[in-house]
Amino acid sequence: MSSFKSFQLELDTRHDKYERLVKLSRDITIESKRTIFLLHRFTSAPNGEEILSESEVKLNAVRQKIKQVAQELIGEDMYQFHRAISPGLQEYVEAVSFQYFIKTRSLISVEEINKQLIFTAEDREETTNMTSNSHDKQPHTWSLKVTPVDYLLGVADLTGELMRLCISSVGNGDIDTPFELSQFLRQIYDGFTFIGNTGPYEVSKKLYTLKQSLAKVENACYTLKVRGSEIPKHMLADVFSTKTELIDQEEGLP
Repeated sequence: MSSFKSFQLELDTRHDKYERLVKLSRDITIESKRTIFLLHRFTSAPNGEEILSESEVKLNAVRQKIKQVAQELIGEDMYQFHRAISPGLQEYVEAVSFQYFIKTRSLISVEEINKQLIFTAEDREETTNMTSNSHDKQPHTWSLKVTPVDYLLGVADLTGELMRLCISSVGNGDIDTPFELSQFLRQIYDGFTFIGNTGPYEVSKKLYTLKQSLAKVENACYTLKVRGSEIPKHMLADVFSTKTELIDQEEGLP
């Protein structure tokens, strides 16, 4: 009975930790989505730098949540809890890569993302704890590494946001961005096709939606090139939205 009680205690603590990680992952997902919605205002905002600085503040708040995840996983095998935190990390990768693309017009690497997820005990509550425990002078650091699969799934989701950015930029009269996005999405699609069916199931499943996003952006570029001179700029966004609806109906998408 004593052995079974210890097993019960171990399983209960593991289950409680899993539930806490699920809640943190949900918070990370929500805040990352809010950051993405904020970044979509970049094309229409009069001052884009304010949007970028505000998004950086939001992403720093998300990183504080990820820091809590890293603290929960101290001494644990991350892959035992990977399903709990994976959705949040994918959404965070999507938000960070979207911000990075708006700034630099390039794709952030997984190494760059992981560099931002190394934390030290510099917060106020932690410094007070360190002063109270002055005899313990070891620096506390926590880190959480985004796995290659989470990175790939986040980049695949990024393509949908870039497709929306393309349509909104056309609505604001920006004709150059769609062609730039088309080239960028084509490079990402080519990279994913190298993986093919050899990668995880989730990656091959996202490949279809990636192809859809690329088709919509290429369709927008085609319309701009062929009929751009005929259609007034304020009507271009309406033309693209109807065309994307037709593509969705042809492909059987809801």
